[in-house]
Amino acid sequence: MTPDKAINPLITGMFGAVAGAVSVFGNTPLDVIKTRMQGLEAKKYKSTLDCAVKIMKHEGPKAFYKGTVPRLGRVCMDVAIVFIIYEEVVKVLNNVWKTD
Repeated sequence: MTPDKAINPLITGMFGAVAGAVSVFGNTPLDVIKTRMQGLEAKKYKSTLDCAVKIMKHEGPKAFYKGTVPRLGRVCMDVAIVFIIYEEVVKVLNNVWKTD
């Protein structure tokens, strides 16, 4: 693989979408707990750990992934666009400011 070879922006976008999906699956359980702790019924939880235990006990592991599909759509598109824009801006800046 040649480091100077240009990468197709669609490939870069696909890498961004995959990175976004990984972040969604990794962060959603924590986000569900955080949202419950900030909600109107937060007083029924003694702590973050208590919230997690009650979710698991009363709703099961699937509850930690509520809202995953809409979030996947938003985050995957967002990260894909950011990856593409970053690469294109770097190309422009490399043409403007030669660092060789």
